[in-house]
Amino acid sequence: MEKAKAMIADAKQVAPDKPFFMYFCTGAMHAPHHVPKEWADKYKGRFDDGWEAYRERTFARQKQLGIIPANTVLSRQDPDVPDWDTLSAEEKRLYARMMEVFAGFLEHTDHHIGELIAFLKELGEYENTLIMVISDNGASSEGGPTGSVNEGKFFNNVPENLAQNLAAIDDIGGPKYFNHYPWGWTHAGNTPFRRWKRETYRGGTSDPFIVSWPQGIAARGEIRSQYCHAIDMVPTVLDALQIEPPSVIRGVTQSPIEGFSLCSCFDDPAAPSRHLTQYFEMFGHRSLYHDGWRAVCPWPGTSFVESGRRFGDPISYEELTRLDAHGWELYNLQEDFAETSDVAAAERDRLIAMIGMWYVEAGKYNVLPVDSRGVQRFAEERPQISADRQRFIYYPGTQMVPTNAAPRVLNRPHSISVEVEVPEAGAEGVLFSMGGNDGGFAFYVQNGLLTYGYNYVAEQFFRIRSDGPLPAGHHIVSAEFTPTGPADLANGRGTPARVQLFVDGQPVGAGDLPVTIPLSLGLAAGVAVGADPGSPALPDYRPPFAYGGRIRRALVDVSGTPVDDLKERMRQILARQ
Repeated sequence: MEKAKAMIADAKQVAPDKPFFMYFCTGAMHAPHHVPKEWADKYKGRFDDGWEAYRERTFARQKQLGIIPANTVLSRQDPDVPDWDTLSAEEKRLYARMMEVFAGFLEHTDHHIGELIAFLKELGEYENTLIMVISDNGASSEGGPTGSVNEGKFFNNVPENLAQNLAAIDDIGGPKYFNHYPWGWTHAGNTPFRRWKRETYRGGTSDPFIVSWPQGIAARGEIRSQYCHAIDMVPTVLDALQIEPPSVIRGVTQSPIEGFSLCSCFDDPAAPSRHLTQYFEMFGHRSLYHDGWRAVCPWPGTSFVESGRRFGDPISYEELTRLDAHGWELYNLQEDFAETSDVAAAERDRLIAMIGMWYVEAGKYNVLPVDSRGVQRFAEERPQISADRQRFIYYPGTQMVPTNAAPRVLNRPHSISVEVEVPEAGAEGVLFSMGGNDGGFAFYVQNGLLTYGYNYVAEQFFRIRSDGPLPAGHHIVSAEFTPTGPADLANGRGTPARVQLFVDGQPVGAGDLPVTIPLSLGLAAGVAVGADPGSPALPDYRPPFAYGGRIRRALVDVSGTPVDDLKERMRQILARQ
């Protein structure tokens, strides 16, 4: 927060007569749900009556405030969400605590947004500042039916462990876990809608959107019903500032802005909606909004339990054809705000036209082919600004290199070599790390021993240590990862592997990893040399556990060349840096 205030103050100092822009992205309410304990404790007991009761209270409050139309019908309890009364006492206690943490996290976030607004008022800038507040795309369901103490499991197809979650209850919300609440609270958070994020019912696409501009908007505390989408925010700001977007920047023709300005409805609640058509597609789940109607085609169905499928199951051409013939639903939002009454049979001609319209929009915006693979899509390598490399040199004291720019080491042979100076008295600390408390690995020295530690989604921890202490002097220490069997990506298991440790090319220790991370290292994972900043990959030490000797540089090799064959070449590579 202090940094955000400083950025605004600096902008006003540098160019006091010019508008400033700030993108204030808090990370809330995305997992992990982290908040100081006292904030979560404020909500003790508030959710003990369960998610159905919470939905009913929220629904009544929404109608009272006029946020939803008076004729709105609350969507049914979701088939993937168990009835609260069917849960054990332990489950209720766990799930209620997860929601207490979420609520504390939200209030903590709201408090700091308030501090930012108070600072704008202190500067005298609040009245003429256009503020837009929007959330993520529907409450998140990555916690699954039982919640999670490590969202990284979801991204690796690793099943949740209720016993592990129960054992963590006293530490949920703290830095030890990457926690996320269960589906029941997800569904309740999307009241009055059905379903959730990653799907395209309104529960996965509708968000609170608040606009404040005291000097530019006469209306106060009013609600607008015009259709809008996140892509409308930029054209709204440009329209408010009376700026025409450039068609060319530095000789590069710009793509047209796809949204619409909302300025016309700021002071006219009856202004017609300008955004008439909008497609949606998320992992094979499709929908289309057009002029007050929504056509929705769920995949794999309205319930994972009922369909017998799971998130990420591929959709074939034959299944897509079948869905287009029989899988689409249709809702009249003017009469059915929460999508509770499917009128596809009665409005067949309208539905067919909207299915065709979805394909027109999908072709226009490069949506096709429909790809439902889920988490496997997250693991695909993105285009890089540099040519493909097999060797990477890193230096100590630099910022963490994020995963999308780091070497791809999962399920492939690789080695990590670090050039170190070990003092006579010895030194401890992390030489190289990649990951966090939700999954990853670290190469470090502890109790004099060279150690490779591996964190399999915070569920299992493995350590391979050298046979003896690391001697003083100048050395190149290495850890070599060699797969020893096939991966089972669908069931959350990467390749089993053999890890060997070397000092100056000579083997000093070895061990086996029976299971490894299959698809994605920790969500905040990155490469760091000489320390393990942020959350630690291993619980063996307190971060940053900086190495006490000198590190010259580190080499990551993904070519598959064995360390003992690489020894002399490695010295040459490091010598050239």
